[in-house]
Amino acid sequence: MTSETVDAFHFGRFHVVQPATGGHRSGMDAMLLAAMVAGEGDLKIADLGAGAGAAGLAVASRLPRAKVALIERSPEMAGFARKSLVLPENEHVASRVSVIEADVTLKGRARVAAGLEDEVFDHVIMNPPFNAAADRRTPDALKADAHAMTEGLFESWIRTAGAILKPGGQLSLIARPESIADIIAACGQRFGGLEVTLIHPREGEPAIRLLVSAVKGSRARLAFRAPFTMHEEGTHRFAAFIDDLNNGRAAYARAGRKGKPV
Repeated sequence: MTSETVDAFHFGRFHVVQPATGGHRSGMDAMLLAAMVAGEGDLKIADLGAGAGAAGLAVASRLPRAKVALIERSPEMAGFARKSLVLPENEHVASRVSVIEADVTLKGRARVAAGLEDEVFDHVIMNPPFNAAADRRTPDALKADAHAMTEGLFESWIRTAGAILKPGGQLSLIARPESIADIIAACGQRFGGLEVTLIHPREGEPAIRLLVSAVKGSRARLAFRAPFTMHEEGTHRFAAFIDDLNNGRAAYARAGRKGKPV
């Protein structure tokens, strides 16, 4: 059996049960991804490849009327998400969060039969595996499955996002910068209005992550937003806005909709 930990996020506003050593442990990537969901009201959000559910739970914790589906194909990781939902610390979000054990890459009737119906969600978020398949060196099968990219991954995941989103719904994802060409190609005719934000660890250092948002059916042009720098000069402290995003005090809304982050 995989040992586990219970970890606090957003200064203890919600907790996540995660594998202690094996599998994927969520951190800042999940919190930045969750911050890309901005809005009010009864939003329906799907977290594709949710793992233990950290990103989806972060959305549900910050937006009090949002309903979130955690979609995960690994029975073990889905089990961690279900454990998170019964924690007393998560009582305020549990009724608005569900777990769907399904393969994100399913198509057509098989996808619908697995619980991923057409045009249901207002927002889809995803943090796909980002390591090249050749880099799958870990002996931990659960971690390898969560981290290793397969051929056509962005095409299959973004295809599913396009199917389950309502017209005009938003896709948001976090990935490595070298994936940008695959992401743009996968969006194809499904999504437009792509907004890309590069994330640099420090001034003058290469970007290590990018945030991408897009709108289903939009014909707006690709836009690159002002990049983020994670750490203050000469320190290990997070820059103020990054710290706000990481801890649920702010959202990173689309520039095309809001005009600026909120």
